[in-house]
Amino acid sequence: MEREELIIVIREYDAETDRSAAEAVDRICEVGTSGKVSLCMDLLGDPVSRIRHSPAYLMLIAETSGPVREIVGVIRGSVKIVACGRKMPRQGGGGTRTHAPAAAPIYTKVGYILGLRVLPSHRRMGIGLKLVKRMEEWFGEKGAEYAYMATTKGNDASLGLFTGCGYSKFRTPSILVHPVFVHGLPVPRSAAVLRIHPADAEVIYRRRLAATEFFPRDIDAVLANPLSVVTVLAVPAGCAAAERWPGAEAFLAAPPESWAIASVWDCGGVFRLEIRGASRLRRAAAAATRAADRAMPWLRIPSVPDLFRPFGAWFLYGIGGEGPAAETMAAALWREVHNTARGAAAVVAAEVAEMEPLRRGIPRWRLLSGADDVWCVKRLAEEYSDGAVGDWTKSTPGPSIFVDPREL
Repeated sequence: MEREELIIVIREYDAETDRSAAEAVDRICEVGTSGKVSLCMDLLGDPVSRIRHSPAYLMLIAETSGPVREIVGVIRGSVKIVACGRKMPRQGGGGTRTHAPAAAPIYTKVGYILGLRVLPSHRRMGIGLKLVKRMEEWFGEKGAEYAYMATTKGNDASLGLFTGCGYSKFRTPSILVHPVFVHGLPVPRSAAVLRIHPADAEVIYRRRLAATEFFPRDIDAVLANPLSVVTVLAVPAGCAAAERWPGAEAFLAAPPESWAIASVWDCGGVFRLEIRGASRLRRAAAAATRAADRAMPWLRIPSVPDLFRPFGAWFLYGIGGEGPAAETMAAALWREVHNTARGAAAVVAAEVAEMEPLRRGIPRWRLLSGADDVWCVKRLAEEYSDGAVGDWTKSTPGPSIFVDPREL
């Protein structure tokens, strides 16, 4: 007798009945190969946590049919409106060299796919493809014009699946991760770092970064989220804004020669991370730095935190700035964030475009940063055509990219 064909049902995730089984799928499918160093993620008992803060989100599961049902795959997705291009303002007589009008953003609605998992025992059965197709249908129902996903450069299986679904490589941002040391880092005396109100941060972002690719139109909701810890603004020490904050409008009307801005997202409220598969030698070396620092704290030895047990992370987003010393300002605000993170997070991370002008101001430990990302995109609405941007999938990469912290 022929073997009965396995029937897979794709349906919406139900937190009341599916939580433990969905968690098991995530746990079994954690990224990383046995015997190699891998970064594992604990969603703290909430499989939807990575998309819960998005404007619209959906989690689907793949389940076998029959008397004994089993969840064998999961996928998450979200929909939002982001910038996909820019319109340059017409040149008039009212602009000045120091306060030229910024480019106006062109917005589009996009769907983002993340957290696709299929049990090893059920791979090569088309389950991943079914999950992606059903998620794309939901994107279409929500009016999304594009879909995109992110994976690491070495994840050939994921790249192969999405390439087969019509996705093409789009952007290759770099992941910058740095440990939080016990001792604070000195902030350059040439810079003053201010903590500004979310309302002021929104004004600066909309006036200066709104045309950056993937800038979320609801940036106000991102900044108002409880997980958004603080927005920091670095300016030259001694400038008017450093002496007394004038408010965002006045700041932009007469900005200092150089400045940089970034906001901080507490990932520990969504997930915890853990490095697994590290050798005993590597673990011992990290522990030795902590032991030496405890024995001789006056030396201020950079002690590596214990990353081999669950730890929290802070994510730097909305990185931008202007002026010849903007890179120095970015380095100053990063150090301020590092010092603030002590006791609250084990690492500070950021993700920036390949050609990000402020990239050198954000330090990176290669051992922690791992492989860079590959973002792939697909056009869903073929009839859509904006005269100013055309087909976004064929556009030239800009110098910067905005990474939404709600979808890490």
